[in-house]
Amino acid sequence: MVERQIARRGITSPRILDAFLDVPRHLFIPESQHLFAYQDGPLPIGKGQTISQPYIVAYMTKHLNLEGEERVLEIGTGSGYQAAILGKLAGEVHTIERHPSLAESASRLLRDLGIENIHVHVGDGTKGLPDFAPYNAIMVTAAAPEVPTPLLDQLAEGGRLIMPVGGRIGQVLHLYQRREKGVQREDLAPVAFVPLIGDHGWSSP
Repeated sequence: MVERQIARRGITSPRILDAFLDVPRHLFIPESQHLFAYQDGPLPIGKGQTISQPYIVAYMTKHLNLEGEERVLEIGTGSGYQAAILGKLAGEVHTIERHPSLAESASRLLRDLGIENIHVHVGDGTKGLPDFAPYNAIMVTAAAPEVPTPLLDQLAEGGRLIMPVGGRIGQVLHLYQRREKGVQREDLAPVAFVPLIGDHGWSSP
């Protein structure tokens, strides 16, 4: 998976590749899906949520430019796979999941894997987590019509936020960077993500 789906497609950072080698993807999906764990595609994990395809996880991670000491906020914990990757690359990760059962299972698995710098929270991810702000990087793993204002407000100077923005069917990955003169946006690639539900996202699944 790492060689064929990630490295061959231009993501060659040794730190990112090592993180993917260290995190066993099959543990983050239902046992019935284990046969497909390392294929290049998303998989269902319950509650209408998915685990993203490996390349997209790597692609989004790459654009955060993590060096090892950052405080990161993830919106949409899901199974915890993306959080585990971020935990290997950053100093501290806070991740929010609106489904308590997914948050509980992700927290338990991350703990079992010995990844101790990840904190799982239950709540409305569109509001962010102001108690621990500002964040050097924010990753949103669900799509909204526009970036939630509270998330931009919690982004540190020089920080990066990546998320899919658009309609329910298809979106574009946007990368936001906070500069002295405001927030700069770059459009990256077309994607398809589950909807981001909350006060500053979609009102229903």
